[in-house]
Amino acid sequence: MTDYTLPAEGVASLPAHVLAEKIQAGELTSREVTQAFLDRIAETDAELGAFLHVGAEEALAAADKVDAQVKAGGAPASALAGVPLALKDLLVTTDAPTTAASKILEGYMSPYDATVVKRLREAGIPILGKTNLDEFAMGSSTENSAYKNTKNPHDLERVPGGSGGGTAAALAAGQAPLGIGTDTGGSIRQPASLTGTVGVKPTYGAVSRYGVIACASSLDQVGPCANNVLDTALLHEVIAGHDEFDATSVEREVAPVVAAAREGASGDLSGVRIGRVTQFDRPGTQDGVNEVISRAFSQLEAQGAEIVEVDCPTFEDVMGAYYLIQMSEVSSNLARFDGMRYGLRVGDDGTRSAEEVMSLTRGEGFGAEVKRRILLGTYALSVGYYDAYYLQAQRVRTLIARDFARAFELCDVIAGPAVPQTAFKLGEKVDDPLAMYNFDLFTLPLNLAGLPGMSVPAGSAPDTGLPVGLQLMAPAFADDRLYRVGAAFEAGLGR
Repeated sequence: MTDYTLPAEGVASLPAHVLAEKIQAGELTSREVTQAFLDRIAETDAELGAFLHVGAEEALAAADKVDAQVKAGGAPASALAGVPLALKDLLVTTDAPTTAASKILEGYMSPYDATVVKRLREAGIPILGKTNLDEFAMGSSTENSAYKNTKNPHDLERVPGGSGGGTAAALAAGQAPLGIGTDTGGSIRQPASLTGTVGVKPTYGAVSRYGVIACASSLDQVGPCANNVLDTALLHEVIAGHDEFDATSVEREVAPVVAAAREGASGDLSGVRIGRVTQFDRPGTQDGVNEVISRAFSQLEAQGAEIVEVDCPTFEDVMGAYYLIQMSEVSSNLARFDGMRYGLRVGDDGTRSAEEVMSLTRGEGFGAEVKRRILLGTYALSVGYYDAYYLQAQRVRTLIARDFARAFELCDVIAGPAVPQTAFKLGEKVDDPLAMYNFDLFTLPLNLAGLPGMSVPAGSAPDTGLPVGLQLMAPAFADDRLYRVGAAFEAGLGR
């Protein structure tokens, strides 16, 4: 087994906030830092497979702008100015292809930047490249990419999770100090758990989705990823905030996530009530995961937190409700990829009708999992089945939100496992869709309720030696609670 986890020394081993401080102090240049990570990608990615596109020239040009600002004595554009980042290939960019890991968008160049990308550029954060994912963010292992498999840096025979496995693997391997992912049903938190990194799904509406290729519009959320809680908070502050181009963006102050992370670093959780959901203690969860999570609750209690049992009965129905809603929205959103306006076009030889070209293009351009979800979603939305399936799933969604509301009357945050198992082997579940769907069981409720969640490393499972993430959940727009508790837990582990 080859292990590509964080280097023990050198630029690539330093946290993002330390790199930013050194750049602003003139101890390092952004070009030096960016080049170090580009070199790391060049050394490791042929085997790891985290990136679909590396934009070295563009990243170094962005770094040079930061260095010129520092040399001129100007104020930094942000607390992370000069520190490079890995971007999930689901956010459109003008200077790099955006494929969503699908053949149907191979080579597509966007005429505009996503709002999050624009904010990253304005913050002086060089973008190293675009990372691999499950096609259109549909999957739990990054094995559904049309281009390559990404491997887990802790064990190259295992998956890094999905759909955002590329970003999580890049962070764990020291290819990037910061990352951006998207989370529709756990696509940030689940890979973070499997790779021993930190990943946050902000409250729905807190970060703009404009320029993010839609999977399921009522569930999708962009979020920050890093190797520690403070770096994740600093990146959260850069990307969050109202956007007039996103109709689902909420106009309110960004939660004080950086201040909360700094407060939590003391390790003191006195007065904090942490809920433990009865429904998360279920058969089928790996023994090693249960042991790590049990240890985590003991540590939280030792740090002053009060552990409270909470009951969320409708969590038992989350799987069916989530996939009915997600697949229905996939069916609607992916109708635009028809071979008529952009991307792949198959069979347009002048003899075929537009309908035939559309059929051939979608047949060849979409992978098996995407086709499965389109077909099931279309069925759920069809006449005679809409009320029985889609509408009923929306009712269950409301009940799940009510369960969360009752739980948060008893506690400040909820904690539990992010996933039921550690990383499985490549190919192990690829032919078993239900097993793959069940792998996200613990992350799905938050997306249905639109609430914020974090996966923070909790240690290694004794039965596999692989990372396990502690999932933290908070009420809507109380994202700062995640960072306080996450940073305190991190401090308690001595990370």
